[in-house]
Amino acid sequence: MKRIFTAILFLLFVSQVFGQKQKVNYLTTFDEKRIHFGFTLGYNLLDFNVANYNPIGENPDFSPGEWPNDENQVGYESIVRSDLASLVPGFTVGIVSSLRLHTDLDLRFLPGMSFGERKLTYNIPVYDINSYEPLQFYSIKSTFIDFPLLLKYKARRINNDRPFVIFGGAYRQDISKSAKDDLVKLKSGGFYAEVGGGWDHYFPFFRFSVEGKFSFGLNNQLGDVPQQQRPYYSQSIKNLRSNIFTLSFHFE
Repeated sequence: MKRIFTAILFLLFVSQVFGQKQKVNYLTTFDEKRIHFGFTLGYNLLDFNVANYNPIGENPDFSPGEWPNDENQVGYESIVRSDLASLVPGFTVGIVSSLRLHTDLDLRFLPGMSFGERKLTYNIPVYDINSYEPLQFYSIKSTFIDFPLLLKYKARRINNDRPFVIFGGAYRQDISKSAKDDLVKLKSGGFYAEVGGGWDHYFPFFRFSVEGKFSFGLNNQLGDVPQQQRPYYSQSIKNLRSNIFTLSFHFE
C-alpha cells in the first residue's frame, strides 16, 4: 500500500512539472514593429460570373450578320449562352508591406503579379478566325498587376500561432496583349472587394503565413465588340465580372 501511495505521489509530481512546461515563443516583439516587409508566393483560380442575354435579341446592339461556313445561324430569337468551362490553376508573386495601426490591426499593401487563364464555353460551336477548326472553348489568358490594400485583424497569439482575418479592396491592371483580334475582349482594369483569413506561425527567424482570399469583381469586364470576329459571342453576354481565389504563402 505504501508503494502504491508513493507511486501516485511521484506521478502527480511529474505531471505538475510537465504541466508547467511552456513552449518557447519565437519573435515575441515581431508584432510590435511599426513597419515590416516580406514577400509572397501564391496559387490562384480565375473565375467569371457570366450573365447572358436570353435571347440574344434583348441586346439592343445585336444585329444578325452573314458569315461564310457558319453553322450557327444566330438570329434575334437565338439562345447563345456562355459559361466557364473549368478552373485553371495560376500563379501569384508579390511583395508584402505592413503598417501596424493598433495592437491587433495592420494595414497591408501587397503589390504583385498574377498569371492565370479562363476558358469560356458556349452552347454553340465556337469559330475563331485564328483557328482552322471549331474550338471546344475559348481561352482568355491574363497577366494582372495587383494593387491590394487590406486591413488585417489578428486574434490573440497562442504560443507561436495567431489566426487572422483580412478585408479591403484591390485594383488590377491586365497587361496581357495580343496582336490578334480576340473573340471576347476584356477591359484592362477593374476594382475588386476582397475578404479572407489565415494563420500566422512564428519561426525563430521569420513569420510564415498561410492565407486564403476571395476577390469579387465590382466592374463589368466585357470590352468592345471585336471588329473581325463573329460578334455574337461577345454580344450574347450582358455582364462579365471577374472573381479570383488566391491561396498565398507569406514570408515576413
